[in-house]
Amino acid sequence: MSQAQLEIQVIAVLVAVACALPGVFLVLRRAAMLSDAISHSILLGIVVAYFAVRDLSSPILVLAATATGVLTVWLVEALTRTRLVRNDAATGLVFPTLFAIAVILIARYARTLHLDTDSVLLGELAFAPFHRFEVLGRDLGPVSAWVMGSILLLNVLFIGLFYKELKLATFDPEFAAAQGFAPGLLHYALMTLVSMTAVGAFDAVGSVLVVALMIAPAATALLLSHRLSVVLVLAVATAAISALIGYWVAHALDASIAGSMSTTCGAFFLATYLFAPTVGLLAQVRRRQQQRMEFALKMLAVHLAQHERHPEEAVENRPEHLVEHIRWTGDFARRVVRRALSDELVTLQSGRLFLTEKGRALASESIVQGA
Repeated sequence: MSQAQLEIQVIAVLVAVACALPGVFLVLRRAAMLSDAISHSILLGIVVAYFAVRDLSSPILVLAATATGVLTVWLVEALTRTRLVRNDAATGLVFPTLFAIAVILIARYARTLHLDTDSVLLGELAFAPFHRFEVLGRDLGPVSAWVMGSILLLNVLFIGLFYKELKLATFDPEFAAAQGFAPGLLHYALMTLVSMTAVGAFDAVGSVLVVALMIAPAATALLLSHRLSVVLVLAVATAAISALIGYWVAHALDASIAGSMSTTCGAFFLATYLFAPTVGLLAQVRRRQQQRMEFALKMLAVHLAQHERHPEEAVENRPEHLVEHIRWTGDFARRVVRRALSDELVTLQSGRLFLTEKGRALASESIVQGA
């Protein structure tokens, strides 16, 4: 492994983890699309600041882009407060407008500027090692690593220092306000961090893929746990692993690194969505099937209990009669009978079903619950 490959992977992990941390709170606050709005609208701040200073390396570009991200959040909330449009509609109105203005300005006044559609939308991690951070002639590594490392440290410090306040303001903002935690101030502080993170990741992964790195790991983690501390750890782990796997997938396919990272994040989410042990799609299907079987066993027990009270109807206790009397399909009736025999709810004698004591208890319980 070359030094450049190692540096790219380090930057990829830093970007992914830095995006995942604030992304957890965006998903919990049902503001996931704000990351999309911010990651697009910051381009306007970059362009306007460049026109002012004519230097792409100036820190003023970062400040302007961050301010534009906060402005985007304020505009969305201002439109929402009018009650004339919903929050999602306000988001869809604000960020395309700001992004379109930026694209027009680039096309009209900065055609020779190194900001084209591909770099804006996708970024390119492979170029990150070429932009070095030097102090007194000493090479200290890629600039992107220092930038994203600093942003990651800032995110960790902010979440660590205000963990209790963020948790309370996220789940119960009214109670947080009553306790004097200023949820509005926390909200804008969080959105400032999101903007700074998006600005830092902008050059590496582009505006579109910032969204995937902020939302997918958080959404994946929330399918696995409902404890905030665990969710944060899982989101960080998912983001870091996705970054590394995504890099090597891109290396094998000669494809976009950021695109492969985002695709890996999506693959992790899909796998979790399908196979999560409690809320996954397959777990839900199994749970519904189990509930259906439990209800069927109760119906069978009640059905047989009714016939026990009327011995002249005992001939109807045969398994094949269940299709007619309970209107089950033949295959489902056979499965219910097998399960009832396995659970020792019934016995099969001379082709007829009889309740055991356990089965009678289940029938009595079901009748009482239905009364």
